[in-house]
Amino acid sequence: MIRRATVLFLAALLPLLAGAGQAGAAGYRYWSFWEQDGTAWTYATQGPSLARPSDGDVHGFRFSVSEDSADATKPRGTAGFDTICAKTPAADGRKRVALVIDFGTPADAPSGETPPAGRTACAQVPEDATTAEALASVAEPLRYDTNALLCAIAGYPEKGCGEQVSAEKTPAPAEEKPEPDDSGGPSIGLMAGIAVVALLGAAAIWQARRRAS
Repeated sequence: MIRRATVLFLAALLPLLAGAGQAGAAGYRYWSFWEQDGTAWTYATQGPSLARPSDGDVHGFRFSVSEDSADATKPRGTAGFDTICAKTPAADGRKRVALVIDFGTPADAPSGETPPAGRTACAQVPEDATTAEALASVAEPLRYDTNALLCAIAGYPEKGCGEQVSAEKTPAPAEEKPEPDDSGGPSIGLMAGIAVVALLGAAAIWQARRRAS
């Protein structure tokens, strides 16, 4: 009786553990906004319409599918201000802002659209200009929704704005995937699943014996 109850319990539990690893998390397709610190990108703490960069700053935009800011994909490339604005001399009353625009990968593109090649640009704008104004000076047309969310840069994408999509349909590019485990042993997720099954199975046996006594 005890053995039968345990087998039934484990048979019901295993599909749940397998399904947990296969479920695709929902993501959103949108332009994320970044600031460069040295050669590293950090997610901006305010939107481009509020950010007011200084002369010499580097800001970036990346189109991709992500769940949230912690999951967002960074702009590719390491070009800095000196490279991007090398041919733009300083001017009184104006500032230079280096911009990196990464249109993403085909996997992240809306259906029927192809992402343009990434580009960089040096925007020379008034000293009080925002990043959004700097972007508009070098990458029109821009498109916004009614909530002032940036939907398109240089006309890409043609449609959509922050729509929810399935992460299963938009796998990360090969170069951004984690390195495979070559150890030949079981994965951490599998080991954790086995441990959970073992613990819960033992609990079921103990409970069955307790009831029998």
